[in-house]
Amino acid sequence: MDKQNVTLSLPKLLLKEAKIVAASKDESLSEFLRESLEIRVREATGYQKAKERQLRQLKKGLDLGTKGRIKIAREELHARR
Repeated sequence: MDKQNVTLSLPKLLLKEAKIVAASKDESLSEFLRESLEIRVREATGYQKAKERQLRQLKKGLDLGTKGRIKIAREELHARR
């Protein structure tokens, strides 16, 4: 995998805390940030793909086997006994 260096501007306190968390996981700051970014990107792209898939399914609709005809009246479904 090709790598590219980047320059980030982070609040000092956030950077200090990130270094502490990375060290506690026995990781470098670079590994910690890469992993965090991968998670965020995976969540964002996964959500978008799932949303698009569900919207396509809604447009297509589901075959409920009724052939477009409902054989029971609404009142019968909601009748109280």
